[in-house]
Amino acid sequence: MQEFLSDGVRLAFLDFAPTTTDRGEPILLIHGFASNHGVNWVFPQWVKTLTGAGRRTIVFDNRGHGRSEKLYDPARYTPWIMARDAVNLLDHMGVPRADVMGYSMGARIAAHMALASPDKVRGLVLAGLGFHLVDGEGLPAGLAAAMEAASLEALSDPTQRMFRAFAEATKSDLRALAACMRGSRHAMSKAEVATIFAPTLICVGSQDHIAGPPERLARLMPNARVLVIPGRDHNKAVGDKTFKDGVLAFLDDL
Repeated sequence: MQEFLSDGVRLAFLDFAPTTTDRGEPILLIHGFASNHGVNWVFPQWVKTLTGAGRRTIVFDNRGHGRSEKLYDPARYTPWIMARDAVNLLDHMGVPRADVMGYSMGARIAAHMALASPDKVRGLVLAGLGFHLVDGEGLPAGLAAAMEAASLEALSDPTQRMFRAFAEATKSDLRALAACMRGSRHAMSKAEVATIFAPTLICVGSQDHIAGPPERLARLMPNARVLVIPGRDHNKAVGDKTFKDGVLAFLDDL
């Protein structure tokens, strides 16, 4: 992986060239909480799918995740700061404008990026996140405490257990994740959402009980549509073929 400094924080990234004729339409992918570029985008074959469709594909590890720098102050993980990381990466690579896709926490970051730097975002894919962008503050409360628990066995709440087990499986820095969870819990107002004019696709699994209703979010946005991923929950939607086909069709329409 390559590295660069985003406002003094070391971030790791990868830049994949198209494997077919380059469409000249790069896409930036932003992973979710406790994940990393590999788990969210490489292993589920997203990079292969997008580069095979002629798209330069850029992935990175969010601060506190993967191979990027670990920070332990929640104030350094606001969605605005993490969105700035994404903008800084595009600037570092000399990419003036890109399509942006985020999953779960990554979708929240992508939405803040589209709001703060609309000139950077051609098209926006918000996946694993619906109306909880507005009426919630991110993933369920208690996940920071779940990261700090003595062990997985000490937890009884199923959602806390799921995310703690996932964090352990990705070999994450649990203390950094706790700080990230506390700092990134920020709801976007309806008025803010209404000013995101980038064409947007909101993708949520039909069995996803974490994201919130995608249709309610789409109705607030001036240029959004919804893709429901049948039979998938928050975790299993990530590599789904319907999800991939829908995103490719959306990008082609742009």
